[in-house]
Amino acid sequence: MKHAVVVGASAAGLAAAETLRSEGYDGILTLIGAEIDPPYDRPPLSKQILASAWDADRLALRTLEQLTALRLDLRLGARATGLDLAERIVRLADGTPIPYDGLIIATGVRPRRLPGVGAHVLRTLSDALTLRRSLRPGTRLAVVGAGFLGAECAAVARGLGCDVVLLEPAPVPLAHAVGEQIGRVLSQAHREHGVDLRTGVTVTAVTDTGVLLSGGDLVEADEVLVAIGSQPNTEWLDGSGLEIADGLVCDQYSAAAPGVYGAGDVARWHNPLFGVTMRVEHRTNAAEQGMAAARNLLYPDARKPFAPVPYFWSDQYDMKIHAYGDLRGSDEVAVVDGNLEQRRFVAAYRSGDRLVGALAVGMPPKAIRPWRQAIATGAAWAIR
Repeated sequence: MKHAVVVGASAAGLAAAETLRSEGYDGILTLIGAEIDPPYDRPPLSKQILASAWDADRLALRTLEQLTALRLDLRLGARATGLDLAERIVRLADGTPIPYDGLIIATGVRPRRLPGVGAHVLRTLSDALTLRRSLRPGTRLAVVGAGFLGAECAAVARGLGCDVVLLEPAPVPLAHAVGEQIGRVLSQAHREHGVDLRTGVTVTAVTDTGVLLSGGDLVEADEVLVAIGSQPNTEWLDGSGLEIADGLVCDQYSAAAPGVYGAGDVARWHNPLFGVTMRVEHRTNAAEQGMAAARNLLYPDARKPFAPVPYFWSDQYDMKIHAYGDLRGSDEVAVVDGNLEQRRFVAAYRSGDRLVGALAVGMPPKAIRPWRQAIATGAAWAIR
């Protein structure tokens, strides 16, 4: 391999580039990023950056000196618009062809939007800084979507003195992700902190004065944040011959085609640990999959399946939430330590006869770490 190309200059793409170099790759290494900013960390956008607890310069994943040491052909502010698998060429928006011998696709996701103009979304540093300037004491903020991103932003906005209405179509926020019982516990925290949480409501459009509900009612707001999920950035791969299905479809090695690998939020791969195909939008997974994809690209005769225990965390008010495993669609959730009412507990998740996940709220990290190992080894469900 003489020319490796990584498309996507966030956590997954940077991890892939660094791994290629650390594993001995000495050829041309092109890193392409659609944003003009050097690689930066995204989880603090909805936490420390939005709350003005951090300055933007704290987000940088690497210093300029560290990036320089990677000897990158760094193309920032460059958007990939096409891929020719036969000719092994990535095409950029300005028409530039970038040839490759090996390719890692880490183009991430973008926010879903609603009809209308003027609403905020939160994916980039620019998004976070723009929203932050709008959050002042007394500002009426409507947050559409009570998933983890929407919930985190609602919590920060309340801390800044905003009046917050949180709108969610499901009967119980986050029930699809953590289970109904725990979803209710997390929802109660928002109500106790003064959030006007409304469930079972569907927002159809953004207006000049707020958001319009499906029944025709208007929820008035000074600012609107739409947090209704993400779309994988795969349009540039249309016509390439790669399989696309809610992300770039990859096998257990994160391979999408010979010499082409996916990593991070955009990749839907078969995780042999759980025996299912998954696409994970979490920071830890992005870095781990970037490293795994780079190694498999570099050493095709010694490839290893990418079989992680997914991990995510969330900060909401005084609640620290940590989770390992595949929590969605579990058959049973059991509280194994602590107390739900006090919002200090560990819950375990069962699928079939197997432990598949664990979640902790308000507990020290050591309370949940042993569960990660049990999930990783495929432990049988032994909770009665």
